Amino acid sequence: MNPIFAADDARIAALADSLIAACNGFHARNWVPATGGNFSARLDDGHMLITASGVHKGELTRRDFLVADLDGRPLEAGRKASYETGLHTQLYRFDPAIGAVLHVHSVANTVLSRRHDAITLRNYELLKLIPGIMEPSTPVTIPVFANDQDIAALSRRVDAHMQEQTGLPAYLIAGHGLYTWGATVRDAKHRLEALEFMLECELWNGGKNHE
Repeated sequence: MNPIFAADDARIAALADSLIAACNGFHARNWVPATGGNFSARLDDGHMLITASGVHKGELTRRDFLVADLDGRPLEAGRKASYETGLHTQLYRFDPAIGAVLHVHSVANTVLSRRHDAITLRNYELLKLIPGIMEPSTPVTIPVFANDQDIAALSRRVDAHMQEQTGLPAYLIAGHGLYTWGATVRDAKHRLEALEFMLECELWNGGKNHE
């Protein structure tokens, strides 16, 4: 293992701690039940820190993270990255400015993504947390991709969509959950919290924007 990725590396420890803190908040909101969800942060142009496979997201420690390259291969022998690592690596390869990727399974995003092919949000003040949105009246549409256990195929569909329509830092997988990203863990966390609030409002509203 490369010595710059030693377990006691201060930068890696700090990133792990920031992801743990974010996840503790998500778990308290019931957005990451049991082992659901996965979280990562970019380390450099070729590596990321990501949650290991099968770990409980309400009980994370630093040892529940591993370093992998952007092909999803863990640097430490015997470790297994999240099953959905390919969706993280697609984002890091797509845009070098992406520094963190967060994925949660809330009730609101799961139910709405099963009902609609896309979710359009409008007239929410929190839309201003989305890059390029200055007026809450501007509609923002979150794409919904069909769930697929072939992560490589799913990541290719996501990539093709993003090549055509860039800018929105989020997408949904039907019946599965929300992916959000940002330049830092903090940025991604703020966007995720804003989107989850609006999705919960949409659920309570009966999804009338999507009739």
